[in-house]
Amino acid sequence: MTRARPYNRDVALDAAMRLFWKKGYHATSLKDLEDALHMKPGSIYAAFSSKEALFSAALERYYRRNKAEFLSGFDGNVSPLGKMVDYLRYLGQNPAEDPECRACMLVKTLLSATPDEDAIADQARGYLDELKGDFATVFETAKAAGELPADLDVKRLARRYQSEVMTLRIEAHRGTNGEDLADLADEAARSFEQLRI
Repeated sequence: MTRARPYNRDVALDAAMRLFWKKGYHATSLKDLEDALHMKPGSIYAAFSSKEALFSAALERYYRRNKAEFLSGFDGNVSPLGKMVDYLRYLGQNPAEDPECRACMLVKTLLSATPDEDAIADQARGYLDELKGDFATVFETAKAAGELPADLDVKRLARRYQSEVMTLRIEAHRGTNGEDLADLADEAARSFEQLRI
């Protein structure tokens, strides 16, 4: 009897993340997952228990990657406000190679979740809130470093910043040309740079 090939969980989750990011939860079939993960249905369910559980794990992977990307490079020698504006410019100059993977997977998930998919929607919403909290923390650090006014509402600023990040991702997804996307990112970055004291 031929034994099933052992699977690599990281490789499988990367493949699932890209597939769900492109097609969304509903449009992704079991056959799509079989092809992308190179696993039989029984192996998929044995490894991840259900399509929803696999999607949840893929969504967490997406969130953790984006959080790590945003937080990379922060240390005591980096201007917190400078890092925030640099990240906006980075998004304007480095859209994902795959046009179908340029919009935020968290937002796409939240928008496409049906009323009976509270767990999926709540997970995406929770990750977006955590990212917004990370933005607020960096703005608070910028205040402490004397880069921003002491009376600035960092929670409100973090909401504004998150909306700019989402706008850039949506514009990249809809195919805005590179020069216009970079200009849009630079405009957003300058609006935050102008808050420096």
